[in-house]
Amino acid sequence: MTEQIRSIKAREILDSRGNPTISTMVSLSNGLRAEASVPSGASTGIHEAVELRDNDPKRFHGKGVLKAVNNVNTIIAPQLIHQEVNQQTKFDRLMISLDGTANKARLGANAILSVSLAIARAAALAQNMPLYQYLGILSDTPEKDFILPKPMMNVLNGGKHALGSTDMQEYMIAPVGARSVREAVRWGSEVFHTLKRLLAEADLVTTVGDEGGFAPHFKTNEEPLEFMVKAIQTAGYRLNEDFKIALDPAASEFFHDGRYHLKIQQQVLSSEQMIQLYQTWIKRWPIFSIEDGLDEDDWSGFTQMTSKMGQDIQIVGDDLFVTNPTRLQRGINAKAANAILIKPNQIGTLTETIETINLAKKHGFNTIISHRSGETCDPFIADLAVGTAAGQIKTGSLSRSERIAKYNRLMAIELELEG
Repeated sequence: MTEQIRSIKAREILDSRGNPTISTMVSLSNGLRAEASVPSGASTGIHEAVELRDNDPKRFHGKGVLKAVNNVNTIIAPQLIHQEVNQQTKFDRLMISLDGTANKARLGANAILSVSLAIARAAALAQNMPLYQYLGILSDTPEKDFILPKPMMNVLNGGKHALGSTDMQEYMIAPVGARSVREAVRWGSEVFHTLKRLLAEADLVTTVGDEGGFAPHFKTNEEPLEFMVKAIQTAGYRLNEDFKIALDPAASEFFHDGRYHLKIQQQVLSSEQMIQLYQTWIKRWPIFSIEDGLDEDDWSGFTQMTSKMGQDIQIVGDDLFVTNPTRLQRGINAKAANAILIKPNQIGTLTETIETINLAKKHGFNTIISHRSGETCDPFIADLAVGTAAGQIKTGSLSRSERIAKYNRLMAIELELEG
């Protein structure tokens, strides 16, 4: 018999941008307690599950989450207490049923997810096992298949994460040649600090954006790539062998009236022209992955992009798929990408998150576990990446504690798995 849930209590906390979010504590009958907090995105896809906010202008400019907190404490908690904790799928399905909407708009995906993640952490504690091991059980991933994810490190921020920088939202370095997470983190840190010095020498500001990457004002969308390549090489590393580059343009943010508006260079492009631009870039720069290169509803464009570039690089759907198995299946059928970004708060439960990961793997899609721009220091996604053998992780730059917490957790897991 596993331990029973004694209490579930949610509270309002602040995320890394100083905005409210929700954290939930699950207490068990043997006295063990587990807490999980939920992040928040800035460039959110329109198809994501609903993040419930209070919309009370007198508190936090309307961004309070007391409604979500109350939904956990008064609606969800009474349905789950006194039950054995090791029933993740049952509890997640029950919360989905209690909500009763297609996008979790009644109770809030933030409310539901905070409970879902806290229950998983509590169940792992009750069985005296690491969280990643328990997540491996939930996802039917044998321990022999556990792998440490390759990180994509967001060293230059733009778009909604750093207004006034570039049109493109994220420029990432990926230490593909590193033999361990510890080595990958060291390499990334060395390049990050080299990049800071190079920016300062060029009289560019070295303040950071939401995800910890630098956010200077660049003259073009290609200039960040030039600095990244120079930083990698100046730090003593090789392009392609040691480091490659990944991009997240977050194109939905600059898509209007059926066209892509790149303000920094005063360009207005069609889907075909955006694809041509990316093709030019991958010939010139060591780019291996482009996420959300087109608008979240530009299905035909994604299919065309995958057809033209999918043999050479990773075409990642984030806003396109929003961790939703139904949208992912549409993408599989349309051959609209070859990889998916996984963000649990886009869908709202751990069970649905794992279903989406497994569906992607079944059809040969790469999976990348991801943070959000408004994060907390909860490192849950590090365990999720290992326990589901996702292979890749996005968790920000080599600065800001809410980003570093995930890298530190991965390094700790690595030591555990090494014995």
